[in-house]
Amino acid sequence: MKLTKTLFLGSAAGLMAVSGAFAADLPVKAKAVEYVKVCSLYGAGFYYIPGTDTCIKLGGYLRADAVLGSNSDFNPNQSGTAGARNRLMNYYTFRAREDLNIDTRTATEYGVVRTFFDGVFTWTTGNYTPTGSATGATQYSGTLGLNAAGTGLVGSGSGNVNGTDGNTSAGALGVYYAFIQFAGFTMGKAVSQFDAPWTNYPGNITDNLVGGSGTVTGVTQFTYTADFGQGVTASFSAEDATAYYQAGNLNMTGATASGILGGSYGTNAIGGSRSPNLVGQVRVDQAWGLFQASVAAHDNHVGYYGATETTGHPDDKWGWAVQLALSIKNIPTGAGDTINIQGVYTDGATRYNFQNLSGSSYALFGSSSTAYGSVGFANAPDTVFVTGSSQETVKTWGFRGAYTHNWDPYWNSALYGAYAQAQFGTLAKTSICGAGGAGGTFGSLAGVTSCNPDFAIGQLGIVTRWTPVKNLTFSADLSWTHLDQKYSGVVAIAPSSTTAKPAATYELKDQDSIAMILRAQRNW
Repeated sequence: MKLTKTLFLGSAAGLMAVSGAFAADLPVKAKAVEYVKVCSLYGAGFYYIPGTDTCIKLGGYLRADAVLGSNSDFNPNQSGTAGARNRLMNYYTFRAREDLNIDTRTATEYGVVRTFFDGVFTWTTGNYTPTGSATGATQYSGTLGLNAAGTGLVGSGSGNVNGTDGNTSAGALGVYYAFIQFAGFTMGKAVSQFDAPWTNYPGNITDNLVGGSGTVTGVTQFTYTADFGQGVTASFSAEDATAYYQAGNLNMTGATASGILGGSYGTNAIGGSRSPNLVGQVRVDQAWGLFQASVAAHDNHVGYYGATETTGHPDDKWGWAVQLALSIKNIPTGAGDTINIQGVYTDGATRYNFQNLSGSSYALFGSSSTAYGSVGFANAPDTVFVTGSSQETVKTWGFRGAYTHNWDPYWNSALYGAYAQAQFGTLAKTSICGAGGAGGTFGSLAGVTSCNPDFAIGQLGIVTRWTPVKNLTFSADLSWTHLDQKYSGVVAIAPSSTTAKPAATYELKDQDSIAMILRAQRNW
């Protein structure tokens, strides 16, 4: 019996050892695969990031532009070499762009936490700018083109005649938006709370409309928005003034007649930043459309009258702006038809009317039947002063709008327009034109028969879009810009050497500019 028990236990132990060895050779059971799941909480296109409760949406577009009659993408020829409108000016500009945006949202006990990023990769035909030579002959080489915001350089080719580029690695990276939203707060780079929802595009695709604010590439801000329900919201925001909202604080003591003719009314003496722009907004957004009222305060802070601290400085001068915007949807002319309009008034805060992509300095040359050529020029800074004086604000007002009509599901057109006027005070007019309009830095020139720095910009345009398949659109946008300036006469003057214009007689008169954008865009 004892022998039988011993054999049984030994056999069992052997079997356990063998089975353990076999078990060690078997594969470990893998965890279940986590598939990407649709997140329906925030609309179409969102998915859960595997292993998290955060939803993400990727989007963007690829765009190709051909701009005719412009030295840069979008903007009309209004100053410098482009404003000379001669053989030095590019007659077309090409641009290719890829946009990528990333939207993430997470539900928390305090509400949804959202982050949003929108970046672009851009390649643009370079501008064409002359560089003088030591021999007196004029040589020309390309310069780098500006990005859409006008703040960065794109392309390469120093030494390439038109600044165009055969280098496939060239181009520019731009950050449009990068912000966090949480518990009613927006922190980071986003569209200004002052802007209408359509920013610079009431119905157009051009960037350069006057008549309202438009931070299409975002402005850094800290904002709180209160939601009262039924589409009613109110926001208060502190926004960076240095990127897009400084039209200039000009010391007119150093102004010259030739500089004024080139659209430069003095030396820009902006000091360092002291206060962000303070913005308030109330919006009603419902099925019938939208109404918005915006206000802004802008601190004009100047450095010094001269090169050193001992020269003194004027006190800060606060400017302000107010804007009303209205959108009417689904009007009787057709399903989806829309009217967008806005109006703005500024006092010492010019960029809320002549927004940064339109600019506020003009010097355009043209033909004349009474002189060698003609020229129209203007400038609208935030403030002006002379050495020893306080700052004097420049006042502006304007409006813009568009009517968009859908012909059918594939075609739509928009008719749009804009207008802005700048008005100077007594100090500016006396400095430029004299006390009675017949003196001062420019008014004292022989041949000037009327001198007044006030001016207006008028714009009209039409755009037609064709969408043959979903998310692929072809557009053609034709725009006309008119400079209505208040100078008249025929003067003998030497324009800037960058324009290649000779010293001759020039008639002072209004100028016009026409440009067209042809675009193909694929959204995804």
